[in-house]
Amino acid sequence: MAGSAEIICVGTELLLGDIVNTNAQFLAKELAKLGIAHYYQTVVGDNPERIKRAIAIAGDRAQLLIFTGGLGPTPDDLTHATLADFFQVPLIERPEVLEDILQKFARRGRTMTPNNRKQALLPEGAKILTNSSGSAPGIIWNPRPNLTILTFPGVPAEMRQMWEEVAVPYLRSQGWGQTTIYSRTLKFWGIAESTLAEKVNSFFDLQNPTVAPYANNGEVKLRISALASSEAIARELIEPVEQKLRQIGGLDCYGADDDSLASVVGALLKANQSTLAVAESCTGGGLGSMITAIAGSSSYFWGGIISYDNSVKVGLLGVQSEDLATHGAVSHEVAKQMATGVRDRLGTTWGLSITGIAGPDGGTETKPVGLVYIGIAKADGAQSFKHHFGATRGRDWIRHLSACTALDHLRRQLLVGGEG
Repeated sequence: MAGSAEIICVGTELLLGDIVNTNAQFLAKELAKLGIAHYYQTVVGDNPERIKRAIAIAGDRAQLLIFTGGLGPTPDDLTHATLADFFQVPLIERPEVLEDILQKFARRGRTMTPNNRKQALLPEGAKILTNSSGSAPGIIWNPRPNLTILTFPGVPAEMRQMWEEVAVPYLRSQGWGQTTIYSRTLKFWGIAESTLAEKVNSFFDLQNPTVAPYANNGEVKLRISALASSEAIARELIEPVEQKLRQIGGLDCYGADDDSLASVVGALLKANQSTLAVAESCTGGGLGSMITAIAGSSSYFWGGIISYDNSVKVGLLGVQSEDLATHGAVSHEVAKQMATGVRDRLGTTWGLSITGIAGPDGGTETKPVGLVYIGIAKADGAQSFKHHFGATRGRDWIRHLSACTALDHLRRQLLVGGEG
């Protein structure tokens, strides 16, 4: 079936930022898998008139409206009642839904409260979109020609189960999802978005697959998307474009899709049968946290030392007091000695260190907030790298960039220098 979809998420808590809207992200990816065009998303609070305006606008520009939220038993759960009112049909109590709710309460050893009966009221003519785990059913409804409405509860686990078990088979049976949009995302670190865009500018004119750049949390991404009759064919369209982009990106391209700098570094350490220890100052354990977030990291990561105070740098890592006095804790000399010290004391192949000024205080004219040194030590010596991350985006941003950039430096060393 030709046409586009619009996602409408109902809930004042979404507008207030109390809840992250993961439902919209999930549905957007699912629509792409089905090859269903998707141009708009709407978030609207628990207000009947505003929900009606959202329905009116979406119904004029899309043929498939997907609602999440507003199906519960409380007074602010208004989705079904508002849909019925908008399309001028009555709400009908569905006995099979009421019985299902009663049984679910009984299985949990609870008594259904009167307000839960509200969930059995559905617009006249709507089919039930069954909810096998929760009490709130959704609907599948065609209130007028060329318009399909699907509703789901806001609970992510229930919504996803209902989507996979009921909605997708229904949509396919109605002619939706005859194609698929498959995407592959290449990830880059150490290169600016504008610089990468300049290098690959000619690829932005492609029609199928398409290539689009975007930046996120310090890394740059190139999303390659193809429309085809199957995922296998879409992959074939993407593969030659991906190889060309990887070649242009060179070492700046560190991975794709679910890869992270930590997972890529881990894979390289395992491949080289190498081990790693870290020494951290301004990141306070953030680097070690990234590394140990990867399952199986215990096979190559021995541990770390958080040397926040200079006495720890001297006492545990062997940093020279004279160098601290002469050059300061944030310096090439100290970064290298920290990396060497943690490598020696933990007996690993590699030592990786971070020392810097994360702010908001502590900066000087010669050593401003955002100045960070990264040290790398291996058997034949140590080296360090100086970075200015700036102060405008705050302490957490500097700490995040520091940890990621440290991993990136090690990644490049592992690719070029092997075991070290």
